[in-house]
Amino acid sequence: MSIIEILWIHVLGTIFLIPSCISGEALKYKDGDHVEIYVNKVGPYWNPHETYHYYSLPLCRPEKIEHRSLTLGEVLDGDRMAKSMYNVKFMQSLDSAQLCTITLDKEQIEQLKLAIEDLYYFEFVTDDIPMRGFVGQLEEGNLIPHTHHTYLYTHYDFYFFYNENRIIYANVSTKQRAPSKLDDVTSPVELTFTYSVYWEKSNITFQNRGKLLRSTGFFPKTLEIHWLSIINSIILVFLLLGFVVIILSRVLKNDFLRYNTEGDESLDDEDYGWKLISNDVFRFPSFKILFCSILGVGAQFLVLAFGILLMAMLGLFNVHRHGSLNTAAFLLYALTSGIAGFVSAKNYRQMNGEKWVWNINLTACLYTVPFFLTWSIINSVAWAYGSTQALPFTTIVVLGLVWIVIGYPLTVFGGIIGKNSSGSFDAPCRTKNICREIPPIPWYRSTLAHMLIGGFLPFSAISVELYYIFSTLWGRDQYTLYGILGIVFVILLSVTACISISLTYFQLASEDYRWWWRSILTSGATGLFVLAYAIFFFIKRSNMSGGLQTLQFFGYTLLTCYIFCLMLGTVGYYTSLKFIRYIYFNIKMD
Repeated sequence: MSIIEILWIHVLGTIFLIPSCISGEALKYKDGDHVEIYVNKVGPYWNPHETYHYYSLPLCRPEKIEHRSLTLGEVLDGDRMAKSMYNVKFMQSLDSAQLCTITLDKEQIEQLKLAIEDLYYFEFVTDDIPMRGFVGQLEEGNLIPHTHHTYLYTHYDFYFFYNENRIIYANVSTKQRAPSKLDDVTSPVELTFTYSVYWEKSNITFQNRGKLLRSTGFFPKTLEIHWLSIINSIILVFLLLGFVVIILSRVLKNDFLRYNTEGDESLDDEDYGWKLISNDVFRFPSFKILFCSILGVGAQFLVLAFGILLMAMLGLFNVHRHGSLNTAAFLLYALTSGIAGFVSAKNYRQMNGEKWVWNINLTACLYTVPFFLTWSIINSVAWAYGSTQALPFTTIVVLGLVWIVIGYPLTVFGGIIGKNSSGSFDAPCRTKNICREIPPIPWYRSTLAHMLIGGFLPFSAISVELYYIFSTLWGRDQYTLYGILGIVFVILLSVTACISISLTYFQLASEDYRWWWRSILTSGATGLFVLAYAIFFFIKRSNMSGGLQTLQFFGYTLLTCYIFCLMLGTVGYYTSLKFIRYIYFNIKMD
């Protein structure tokens, strides 16, 4: 068997474990069948993305650790499931069964005490149902005199709810027995861990078990249906869009009437505004290679966003499908690379670009290289911390080869098609060789002022939803309001397009024809406002701390804001181009 065949077997096995593991076909049991409980990860409660392997703590472990086969999405999510020592039988209760007896030395006691002080929680998984609890208990008393005690939970109570031959829900409790005190103990310390198992019949069907899992859980619920805020945003957006459309329509109507008036000699020498720059407005921008690459990658992320939202609304992502969103995002990014190459090469060719090979290579690297550099730093720090967020070497190889074998070739293929299928730019006005002099521009029509306006208004349309999105990405919630998210995304694109058209009109009206780059900058400035909100969220709305969690938050947030800049900048450019073509097609030129 060749290396390529082995590689593809590994890639397909890693990615397409999804249908077998998370398709919703849970195991069917008979009385007395073994129910596997997997230990997964531990980590500080307030740092959701700082996770470590459960067996990194000095707790009960088998002589040989056997890991479960994981999907790509589960690995990307930091899961590292391994078989536990719990001997659970279907519909057979246990009372105070002994798990193991361990002896802790001084170093291990200190490790557990530090974990308890950092509010470490653990996660078990059975039948794709997560079960969570705290490793120990921290008690702090008065300030003067100050008391500080740490306790380790050595008894777990497992509660299983079943319907016929399937498990509907499972939970673990640590509150039924007194914990073991770790303060003022002399090493070595011998601890015995026990567990109990309880079974209870449930009337909930297997198809509805996801609702039960969403309504109950270890983490607090902060996501609620926020219809009032969404309706308020929709109303404000429609008012804004209506206002802009009406104003622009009236202004353009007067402009068309004035510019198309025939026989009025008083207008011969009094033309002003955007008609005067008709011979310069379609002058191609500088740095065409970078400009077209931005359009290509932005178009790719637009398709990617719509694809993920469509899959989410079809119910492909839920609480039982661990990491499926990560897998879908990665695969869609690789498969939509051809769109980036096509759009970039087509625009570059229409702008009379000649270095199309450089254009395609820059398109392929425009997002991939910043992502790889940022991820490399984060992954190295996670590896130094011993966190499960550090990807295994085999997963890194798989991800890299998928991009090399699928992503990059599709970019080149799409670029070749775009280059060969591109026609002329089809500008409605002829461009002169000599540039027209641009009059002085007031400060409120400068690039910075337009970026503030063009970034703030779309940001205000999504500001309500951003809190819920950040709570999902950097918290414990499972986002399920994909319909609302789709509405907000459409609102964001609509406001961006409308504001871009308005700002472009005002720029042309001041006889400034340099609209190409500004249309991208003003629309993409929304990403800067999202970054500012992210800083506010980290400081005021979260309890995250520590070097690894902080690095992950700001590293991946910067990449997300970069996506906003590329995606919305592309929307701004195409809507501005469509608007400019429209107004210059509808006036009579000399």
